[in-house]
Amino acid sequence: MADREPAGTDPSHLHCCCGGERCDPGGVSRRDFLKATGIAFSAAALVGATWASLRAASGGGDVPMPPARKPLVVKPVLMFEIPRRRNKTSWRSWGGIQTQQDADAEVKRIQDELEKLKADADFPVEFLPVSPVRNPNEFKALGDLAQADTLIIYAAGGPQSILSAAVETGKHVIFFLRHRSGPLYLWYEIISPRYLRQHTDTLQVKGVDYTDVVVDKQDDIAWRLRALCGLKNTLDSGIVCIGGPAGWATPNAPDLARAKWKMDLQTVSYEELGPIIQAARADEKTMQRARDRTEAYLKGKGVSLETKKEYVEGCFLLDDIFRSLMTKAEAKAITVNACMGTIMQVTDAVACLSLSTLNDDGYLAFCESDFVAIPAGVLMANITGHPSFLNDPTYPHHGITTLAHCTAPRKMDGKNLEPVRIVTHFESDFGAAPKVEMHKGQVITCVLPDFKAQRWVGLKAKILDAPFLPICRSQIDIAYDVDDDLLAERMPGFHWMVCYGDYTREIGYALKKIPIAWELLA
Repeated sequence: MADREPAGTDPSHLHCCCGGERCDPGGVSRRDFLKATGIAFSAAALVGATWASLRAASGGGDVPMPPARKPLVVKPVLMFEIPRRRNKTSWRSWGGIQTQQDADAEVKRIQDELEKLKADADFPVEFLPVSPVRNPNEFKALGDLAQADTLIIYAAGGPQSILSAAVETGKHVIFFLRHRSGPLYLWYEIISPRYLRQHTDTLQVKGVDYTDVVVDKQDDIAWRLRALCGLKNTLDSGIVCIGGPAGWATPNAPDLARAKWKMDLQTVSYEELGPIIQAARADEKTMQRARDRTEAYLKGKGVSLETKKEYVEGCFLLDDIFRSLMTKAEAKAITVNACMGTIMQVTDAVACLSLSTLNDDGYLAFCESDFVAIPAGVLMANITGHPSFLNDPTYPHHGITTLAHCTAPRKMDGKNLEPVRIVTHFESDFGAAPKVEMHKGQVITCVLPDFKAQRWVGLKAKILDAPFLPICRSQIDIAYDVDDDLLAERMPGFHWMVCYGDYTREIGYALKKIPIAWELLA
């Protein structure tokens, strides 16, 4: 249950966590909502969970680790035709594939390109065999269509009805055209006026648009598949909600996450968590594991301790419990509600460092249970393969702004640990929180989700500094090439999500499938 604000307190001052009535979930129950919408959800795996049952579910031995991202399954299809010569009339269309031998060579070329794409990919992807088709009936008869998440239609030639049949499957579709990368394709000439615009001046086809067309470049296929892989791993994903789901100033944010992203939000109340923690503390093996992990963490390169060691041990105990809860729930993500008050009283610890260590090991872990922003963090992590940083933004000025929170991953690039100072959580001056020293000059992607889940804003920026102001502990000053007034006017919601690298294309491409509008400030 969320903490209540003290009488007479201005809610806007409790900027960091959802401390009051404004963050309570809406009146529609999880079961009624899912029943009404027909969304499937997992069984109540966490009901009645005990520490013994959690340890048994996670093997009872080594510290649990998260499952890998599911691979995107892609079906490549070559559409073509073999023309017949006719006397004194046009008998062939544009294009370099005119014979069966041409088509056979093209199938081999596509296979070779996709094998290299898979070998170079930084995301999991599986390609089904390339199938050549000459008409929609051959396309519909393909036996492995049902296995695919995404279709790549290599539109060398053939009738428009094949394009339509591909889109009518309801799967994601990418159209690939050749100009200079091989034999020229017919649809390089006519996919826009004849198919997408249907002989008009505006887009007429539903389910695809101009961003689904790729010419020549394998990299342009790759980033789209990276986006769709992230989307696949985000939709229908489970997330454990300690203290229940909520939303910053947005009571219906959990319902929007369920409706838009089909997320399965599994609640563990603090009344349920308390006995689990007590049992874990009474388990000497569990406590020794927490002490051993604390020693190993504090001996790591770039780590300095500036709070009590027992606070760190408490965080590793929570880390262990959270991993076991996610394993039991068959979920890869977790979030903590009422993290500025209730959790400290129940656990005698703050969750800040626990969430950091979970993110570094590949889980998706967020404070505040803010489902305005959490879908953005889950999507970013599933696209990039490395964690995202949920943060509080400040007011943009002179081309810079400050982003801060008391928890941040250290492994922001998914591989290397940034230096960290272990200090107290700022507002409570209690527990163990990471001040992650994100490095200067790093290009980052900022996602600014709106309260209505209708318009997200994207901002490419660069880290200028990692100061130590009297605010949330992990903090960065960032620079951007956007007018301050424009950013101030267009920034929606409250919390931002940040990841290392420029993934603005991928995020925008994934969002149109939801759909959520993507406004990239540049």
